[in-house]
Amino acid sequence: MSSARRAERVARRARPTVGRTPHLRAHHHRRRLIARRPAAAVALLAVLGPGLLAGLSDDDPAGITTYSILGAEHGYRLLWVLALSTAALVLFHELAARTGVVTSKGLVALVRERYGSRPAGVAVAALVIANVGTLAAELAGVAIGAQLLFGVPRGVAVLSGAVVVGALVLGASFHRVEHVLLALSSVFVAYIAAGLLAGPDWGAAATGLVLPRIPAGRDAILLCVATLGTTLAPWGLAFMQSYAVDKRLTVADLRYERIDVATGAVLTGVIGAFIVIACAATLRPAGISIDDGAEAAQALEPVAGSLASTLFAVGFLGAALLAAAIVPLSTAYSVCEAAGRPAGLHLGLRRAPLFYGAFVTAMAIATTIVLVPSVPLVAVLYLTQALNAVLLLAILPFMRALASDPDVMGEQRLTRFGRLATGLTIAVIAVACVTLLSLTIVG
Repeated sequence: MSSARRAERVARRARPTVGRTPHLRAHHHRRRLIARRPAAAVALLAVLGPGLLAGLSDDDPAGITTYSILGAEHGYRLLWVLALSTAALVLFHELAARTGVVTSKGLVALVRERYGSRPAGVAVAALVIANVGTLAAELAGVAIGAQLLFGVPRGVAVLSGAVVVGALVLGASFHRVEHVLLALSSVFVAYIAAGLLAGPDWGAAATGLVLPRIPAGRDAILLCVATLGTTLAPWGLAFMQSYAVDKRLTVADLRYERIDVATGAVLTGVIGAFIVIACAATLRPAGISIDDGAEAAQALEPVAGSLASTLFAVGFLGAALLAAAIVPLSTAYSVCEAAGRPAGLHLGLRRAPLFYGAFVTAMAIATTIVLVPSVPLVAVLYLTQALNAVLLLAILPFMRALASDPDVMGEQRLTRFGRLATGLTIAVIAVACVTLLSLTIVG
């Protein structure tokens, strides 16, 4: 081929390429973006679960009762306490998920490894006490919700709920359990609907959300402490970290897991806020005092209509069943980690007998407590949440210390801002608990 023809061919190839390069680049960029979107969506769906389940199960019957009393007794004024609790929930749930993903170990296992068996014993004792009390509250919620909706006697409702939850967790695969629990969490939409049907004063709600007003008196402080304890529950923190390990998430999944955590925590706060708003809009103006979430559902009917009342009751029962599955799982993870034994839904009964045995034992103890006729269900629902806040002081310092340790977390350790935020949160909880104790002694 002559040099002239070769030069002409090169020029002919160059002309369209030069003229269309920007368009080709844009086209290829769009194709890459389109390819990334499905990949990102698939990756997010793959990690979805720990954050949503740990967050939404905080809106359990004990939480619903606490939020209902908050709205009925104080209106919109203490919504800021729920907002701060939700911010703390985002902070510590992300920390728990990150620690679990980076170390592939649960909270109690890390405490045992870094600080020894005695501190691990303190941590697991605090968790087991909190978990059994909370699980009793969940089963009390099953009894109240079933009686409210279907007129089922207390004993039948509690035993049936325990059997159904136990059969689900013990008899199904990891993914089957996760999918059923995620589906069950959809009942919380009922509370958003109930809040909207109540016709609230949105201006007053917005003011209560952003303008802190410190309540006076022991009962009001007890309510604030219970709100902290029910939103940032010890069992939820332990469950989050252990479940992230059980789900076998990796550091590459962290950015998607943070979305899962933030979504679950924010939804928890939003649903709790709608419960407060529904009761503040209807029960407080009518001067109706309540003792638990079931009474709130009944009291809503004459002032907000039967639909709002029914939605509230459905959410109460669904929340009880969801949390009744999550709380004993948290207990089983913690007990096995303290003992250095295998734990996980993917292992099966033969490979993890202590894990499944701890689940059944926790369920049996809580069921027995609730079936005792003289046990006041309202006290179980409400006061256990204040106990949770106190027990947080035995859990959160361990979490903060572990997450700040470069030998444990490497590049994923807490930043200076993270240490400041977590330290401030622990200090606020400690001040609230000491204030409550002081008022109780004086009073």
